[in-house]
Amino acid sequence: MHKTLIVTNDFPPRPGGIQAFLHNMALRLDPERIVVYASTWKRSREGIEATAAFDAEQPFTVVRDRTTMLLPTPRVTARATALLREHGCTSVWFGAAAPLGLMGPALRRAGARRLVATTHGHEAGWAQLPAARQLLRRIGEGTDTLTYLGEYTRARIAGALTPAAAARMVQLPPGVDEKTFHPDSGGAEVRERLGLSDRPVVVCVSRLVPRKGQDTLILAMPEILRRVPDAVLLIVGGGPYEQDLRKLAARTGVSASVRFTGAVPWSELPAHYGAGDVFAMPCRTRRGGLDVEGLGIVYLEASATGLPVVAGDSGGAPDAVLDGETGWVVRGDVPAETADRVTTLLLDPELRARMGARGRRWVEEKWRWDLLAERLKELL
Repeated sequence: MHKTLIVTNDFPPRPGGIQAFLHNMALRLDPERIVVYASTWKRSREGIEATAAFDAEQPFTVVRDRTTMLLPTPRVTARATALLREHGCTSVWFGAAAPLGLMGPALRRAGARRLVATTHGHEAGWAQLPAARQLLRRIGEGTDTLTYLGEYTRARIAGALTPAAAARMVQLPPGVDEKTFHPDSGGAEVRERLGLSDRPVVVCVSRLVPRKGQDTLILAMPEILRRVPDAVLLIVGGGPYEQDLRKLAARTGVSASVRFTGAVPWSELPAHYGAGDVFAMPCRTRRGGLDVEGLGIVYLEASATGLPVVAGDSGGAPDAVLDGETGWVVRGDVPAETADRVTTLLLDPELRARMGARGRRWVEEKWRWDLLAERLKELL
């Protein structure tokens, strides 16, 4: 039986977009044919218990390393090769190419016939640094295929590879569960609970970190409120930037029109998307191009929910929007552009409905998990 060893740092219960990507893909593979080798989320008692409970619920085998961060050290490489042989795996999927893909040659010597490594936003940053660029080149040569999220990340990463490795790259973005994210996901209940039933709502669902652009949304609110006085910004998610954002809302004088939900359980996210009339996340590129948006699955989840989207121009975020059809792309550091696009949508129900419907169709045509999982199976 053909079996696959998935080697990854990014796996639930550790939260994050890459983690959700890998888990969703793993759930759509034959559970008898995959083994996951992952790091431990947290070494605290609570973290260990949460990890054990999560692993016990999975239909496939999960093996945890004692470390919270897998690196391609001799010990970790030896453990991966032992698991490959023990379970009779003939292919390997590296959940993030850098740096774990450096183990590729050792796993090939141990019997792996197919090596696939997935790239995300951080590999595009690696491609700009001389030393990291050389490591990416080695990873490209030591694997059969590097996958990429969209054209932005492909172009950046391909420049660091040999021509042969670049030619073997294949697109494999994350998908959207269109049965979970849909227009009737429970948004009305969330609006009622938050006291927003009769107010136009701009929603942003994301981790609260500077790259995501929640501060740009707050700075856009005075102009939005000038044209739509009862509008409210609903910021969904938790993260280290929350206190700074709250202070910014106070300094800007819009605290009464900005709501923070804090972290929300995954099961409640579809309803929180649905609570919005417009989805906006004007993400930006930071640190000289080292901190970029790889794709922005939140835009696609919003589209699946039937919302028009306003996206920032960072990295691969524009790949998740049909500009002018499912929403608009704006410069992430220009609050006036965000304010203009958001206000235009809030004031035009027919435009919102048309863009939301087009986004829903696009997700169904291109971004469903089942379609993308079939692509991964072919690669493996």
